[in-house]
Amino acid sequence: MPKRTQEQAGETRRAIFDAARQQFETEGYAGASIASIVAAAGTTKGALFHHFASKEALFLEVWKSLQLKMDLEARAAAAVGRSKEDPYAAMLAGTRAYFKWAATPAYQQIVLIDGRAVMGLARWQENDDRLGRNNVEQGVRYLARKGLISEEGVVPLSVMLLNALNGAGFALTRKDPGITADTLFDAFEKLLRGLR
Repeated sequence: MPKRTQEQAGETRRAIFDAARQQFETEGYAGASIASIVAAAGTTKGALFHHFASKEALFLEVWKSLQLKMDLEARAAAAVGRSKEDPYAAMLAGTRAYFKWAATPAYQQIVLIDGRAVMGLARWQENDDRLGRNNVEQGVRYLARKGLISEEGVVPLSVMLLNALNGAGFALTRKDPGITADTLFDAFEKLLRGLR
């Protein structure tokens, strides 16, 4: 394939992806049609199906992209947040980044609401666990190395903390009274510092 044709194909794919992300955020998965996505991308259904096998496949790429961007930002925040005086600081900095993402309309609609509806709860949890538990487990393992948490508690506590974070994200999507990214962060900090 000539270089310009490859570039054009890449541009078309990006345009479809960007249009789909916007449509999934504002209209939800059910409300976003193939026709509306290709119209917003300025392309054709044939082009969409050349790059993505189905609407669901396109959605899953958008879902994963948001998760990976959030993951990257949380890791970067944790790296910056490291402190010799406070062993909890890095994990808490990463958690604050997660709550910032979980409060955004795109993350709420695509990752937390429609993600479960499109994938089903079991597949959503499997994918979320694959992407998120490693980060949580690294943080908990670090606390174990510092003697703040027992080594045998690392894996079960990682599972519990990841699910606490997800539950907090779902509470944000419901707009429960008294629930904000800041109140959730404060509660998570108390929870984390209280673990033994």
